[in-house]
Amino acid sequence: MTFDRATATRGQLRTLNLVTGLPPIVGAGTLTLALDATSWWQVLILSTGLIAAVVAFERWTANDLFRVAVPCLVVTVVVWPAGALWLASPSAYFGLCIVGSHLVPRLPRFRRAAAIALPLYIGVVGALHPLLHGGEMPGTLVRYVLLPTVVTSVVAGFMFPNKRFYDVVEELEESREREAELAVARERVRFAGDLHDIQGHTLHVVKLKTALARKLIRSDPARAEEELREIHALVSDTITQTRELVYAKRRLNLTVELANATNLFEAAGIAVTVDGAVAADARPLLGQVLRETTTNILRHAQATTVRITLTGAGITIVNDGVRGPVAEPRGLAALRQRVASDGGVLLAEHRDGVFTTAATWEDPR
Repeated sequence: MTFDRATATRGQLRTLNLVTGLPPIVGAGTLTLALDATSWWQVLILSTGLIAAVVAFERWTANDLFRVAVPCLVVTVVVWPAGALWLASPSAYFGLCIVGSHLVPRLPRFRRAAAIALPLYIGVVGALHPLLHGGEMPGTLVRYVLLPTVVTSVVAGFMFPNKRFYDVVEELEESREREAELAVARERVRFAGDLHDIQGHTLHVVKLKTALARKLIRSDPARAEEELREIHALVSDTITQTRELVYAKRRLNLTVELANATNLFEAAGIAVTVDGAVAADARPLLGQVLRETTTNILRHAQATTVRITLTGAGITIVNDGVRGPVAEPRGLAALRQRVASDGGVLLAEHRDGVFTTAATWEDPR
């Protein structure tokens, strides 16, 4: 399983926004309909503004507002003068307030101008109502000009820091993804370094011994044959070491692996806790268990916390951030056989979003 941290975070924020924002919008819009509409055609006209507001908000939570921005804006821009000048509905600005407030902070340009134009338009249209219909001037101005303008300005003003908040969250998630990718790249570089350590010196020695054997093949055949035997043995040993490295059989230093795992997790933005200390006679396979588990967490989980526990009986690594059905990585399956051949047991368990990897031996050290 592979997870996109940014996508997962956006999904969680979308759900949170829908749960916390949609009911108040629908509730407030329905209340305005109940207070202002007195006939079915008034309900029909005013409800189009509410529907546009709901559609715009839902698309805003999905980061897809611009796809519906124009039709929603056109509808609400028409509903407000229709409500204020024809239907005598001072709450008809509600749809335009919601659509405009969510749209303005996301404009690529002229955001400040749009932030001024939005409440200005609402105020100008509202000011036309007493000019056309008369009525008690102070009360009418409050209901059609002051209140709609102030509410729209406050809502739009709130959406600017709200937009910045989501930008910061997205930047943080992208940064964590880059750090995780960098951590995996570092692991690959370290693997390449191990491979170079195994093969680099060997190939250089083989080159020298081959050149020597070519010189001795006529003058000292016995010595040349001995050099060729040493070359064969050296190559065979290198093949064995390479196979052990590839199939996770090479012995690793637990202290070094613990420091490396801590650095990798911290680089990926994962909080790591280490309980216990490395014993002087720690089993060689513990380092391999830790390295394999570290790689699996970085590649296959959306972890935020990792706890590493060292005991005389073995090692336990617990991480969160596991979603959906989990298929055991092939590296763990191969490592389980190595641990079993050494008299230990390797367990991998997933429960309630938490993955536990534990290697234990019955004869603790």
